Amino acid sequence: MNRTTLSLIAGATALAAVTGFAAVSAPDPEAAGQRTGAAATLPVERTGLLCPRPSTSDLAETTYTSFTPVTEGADGKGTAVLRSAAQQSAPDENENENEDAEGEDEKDGETTEKGDKDAAKDDKVDRPVLQLKEPGKPVSAEADGADAPALVGTADGRFASGWTAQQTTEVAAGTGRGLQGVACSAADTQFWFPGASTDDSRTDYIHLTNPDDSAAVVDIELYGKDGELETTVGEGITVKPRSAEPVLLSTLTAEKQTDVTVHVVVRSGRVGAAVQALDDETGGDWLPASADPSGRLVLPGIPKDAKAVRLVAFTPGDADVDLKVRLAAPSGLITPAGNETLHLKGGMTAAFDLGELTRGEAGSLVLTAPDGSVPVVAAVRVLRGEEGKQESAFIPAARPIETRATALDNTAKGTTLSVTAPEGGAEIKVTASAGTEGGTPQTKTYSIKPGTTQDIEAPVPAGLKGGYALTVETRSGGPVYASRTLASTEGGVPYFTVQPLPDDRGMVAVPDASEDLSVLQR
Repeated sequence: MNRTTLSLIAGATALAAVTGFAAVSAPDPEAAGQRTGAAATLPVERTGLLCPRPSTSDLAETTYTSFTPVTEGADGKGTAVLRSAAQQSAPDENENENEDAEGEDEKDGETTEKGDKDAAKDDKVDRPVLQLKEPGKPVSAEADGADAPALVGTADGRFASGWTAQQTTEVAAGTGRGLQGVACSAADTQFWFPGASTDDSRTDYIHLTNPDDSAAVVDIELYGKDGELETTVGEGITVKPRSAEPVLLSTLTAEKQTDVTVHVVVRSGRVGAAVQALDDETGGDWLPASADPSGRLVLPGIPKDAKAVRLVAFTPGDADVDLKVRLAAPSGLITPAGNETLHLKGGMTAAFDLGELTRGEAGSLVLTAPDGSVPVVAAVRVLRGEEGKQESAFIPAARPIETRATALDNTAKGTTLSVTAPEGGAEIKVTASAGTEGGTPQTKTYSIKPGTTQDIEAPVPAGLKGGYALTVETRSGGPVYASRTLASTEGGVPYFTVQPLPDDRGMVAVPDASEDLSVLQR
């Protein structure tokens, strides 16, 4: 094998290690416009997403949405398919043998009744829940009640770069009533969820989804105000191949605590993970994983009409830390009065009530450890509405948009796109896609001043029908963080859900074939 081949394989291997599930093919020098001795930026050609089971409520109404932005240089062919995790579960071997024997029983050229049922079953298993037809146009599907499934999906070719999926659920009444939304995520081996709870007023599930053909083994660690909680069955949880497993957090420990940090560690295999936090009085929402532990965190897009903001933070290890707290407002970075610094004890979950932090203006929290020396994870729980008619949502520490990110299931009214550039100014481009049922894409460019958060007036497709996608691209400056809020009012209750926009990791730098990549082959 010559050095050129080794170089390309090493580049693809490094990518797979970073993303967990992604692939690129050997670049076409002419299509990529690459220069000798320089890295070419190419679209990822294969990726995967996992969506947790939306709800256990019979009153739930769920919309699944899938979208891939148009990407220059992407392959001309490909697919993007989401299927039910249960439909993709590997059948029992003995069951297969019995079905094969009965299915082969034929008389007068006709299959048996059992064979007919098997054919219908196979057709159902193979049928996608959602499949894209073309880049730049989102598609959606609806499901009602508690039977809406967890989804497992893959995209390749022209659909892989920037592929995004979202599920949005409205629950009319009962525990967790309100609007619940979560972006489908890639499989990984470790997750942090500050802001969960084992209190009697909460019903919190950690949803684990396994996309692979072999079982995954997972440990769930819980940390409260005094350190790690004693768990009874949190170790060695098996998630069957191509299946989803919801785990009720209160069944893992006898301790009832309002604020808990959940740490998911995968011993073997990989999973997707998200916490569904449901409250008896203040509705509920999904709590996505926090960005990796870091000495600097940004929690973007706290709604300007937030009635209460509760920060939950945790630092792994034994070191204590005093977090510097600042709010990136429309006018710049400010220090909240009375909350200039927050003290965290090593290995213990801490919670802080920040009140009506935003006071009618767009805002994002910026948390900084001295010299960035102590890593932290964090999330906020936000309440909107008046007492007795409040709804809750969660915003974890987010990763920056390095190149591009997309939010789905937007509507002409009730959508707020919040963008912050806490360190330096930035220019961004925002594209509104065509609608799921029609409309013409629109694009606008915005300048974000240093240290500010702006709720921008995002573009809306001309002649919009259905929902649409908003794609944010960083043109210059940064780093840039963003979140999207969906809101509506039902029975006087302000339903809402907030999703941070992580970079879609749709592009990757592939070194030129003439480069020596021996360093990547260690």
